[in-house]
This record gives sequence, C-alpha cells and structure tokens, in this order.
Amino acid sequence: MYTPPAYREDDVAFLQQLMREWSFATIVSKGEEGLLATHLPFLVEPGGAHDLGRLVSHIARNNPQWRDLAAGHEALVIFQGPHAFISVNWYDNHNTFPTWNYAAIHCYGKVKLVEDPEAIRGILKRTIGTYDTPLGGDWKFEEMPANMTEPRLRAIIGLTIEIERIEGKLKFNQDKSEADRQGVIEALDRDQATEPTAAFMRRLADYYQATRKA
Repeated sequence: MYTPPAYREDDVAFLQQLMREWSFATIVSKGEEGLLATHLPFLVEPGGAHDLGRLVSHIARNNPQWRDLAAGHEALVIFQGPHAFISVNWYDNHNTFPTWNYAAIHCYGKVKLVEDPEAIRGILKRTIGTYDTPLGGDWKFEEMPANMTEPRLRAIIGLTIEIERIEGKLKFNQDKSEADRQGVIEALDRDQATEPTAAFMRRLADYYQATRKA
C-alpha cells in the first residue's frame, strides 16, 4: 500500500486495537478465476510466528473463494476505518487542493482452512462471545439444538491467518498545520455522517501526544 511517511503507522499494538474496532474486513485472494473478495468479520488474536497476531473468521462452503485460499497462496485482509472528503475551504491555508482522509490497515498471510466441526464450533463460540454476548439477552449458542447447529457447521469453513506483514495508513492531515487540522475537525463535526472522522482525528492527536509522535 502506498503510504507517505507522514501517514505511516508501525505500532503493532495500536494497529491491532484498530483492527478489532474495524473488524468487518475484506479478504482478497487470487486464483484460477482471477481476484476474489469476501467481506467477513474477523477476530484479531495474539500470537503468530511473527508476533503480528492471527486473524480468525469463517466463510460459507458455497463461496468458491475458499478453494483459492486452500491452494496456499498469500491473501490480503483489508480493514478500513473512518473516512471523509476534505474541502480546502476548511483549511486556514487555501493554497492547496481537496483530499480524502481515511484509515486503512492491510494484513498479509497464508490462510489455513479449518474443517473439523468442533474446531469450527470453537470459532463460532469465540465470534459470538466477541460480538453478541456483550449485548446481553437470553439467547445462547450452546442451547441451540443439534439439528440446527450441525448443518451450519458443515456449511462453513473456518479460516486462520498468521499475519506475516502488516501495513497501517492513517491519513488525517498530518502534513498540514494545527490550524488546518482544527478547521477540518470543526467542519466534520457539523455533519453527523462525518463526526466519526472528526472523533478519530482528535483521538489520533491524543495518541501522538501520548507517544510523543510528531
């Protein structure tokens, strides 16, 4: 991913935290039919041979992409955070051009397929524990009858990816003045659709201050 130095983020712990927050990601692979992409929820777990973490998800057996993943080729998983168009009119300095602020994290690695039903059950339990259990409610995966869970376990394949390379790009006007960035934040705050980008810009500024980054 093309990333100028001002936007590059190498802090693996911070990137993993963001990946957990932006965990509905896109897995891209290449096979006999060319490029294929699927949108999946990913768990970001510690470990991996390179200490970059491990990605865990599941894919429908009817999705042909799993066959490309089974071939052992490298896959790319793309996590995307908040983004917004940025107008020059929001800058203190108007001698420049419009742009787009965004966050993207690219993870590369080879996929290991998980086809054992009990291992897939474990992936589903961890996924439900991450996303559903914190919401509360009476439904429990363990209480679902076998005649409903067993066909589902046969209909999906688990995926695990040991991350071999990770690239973080956080493009939020780091190459602009403080006055320019503040103008952008104030403008983004005025629109409900772009408030998340403004909030992330403030969060990023606090992170840089705490870690003494320029």
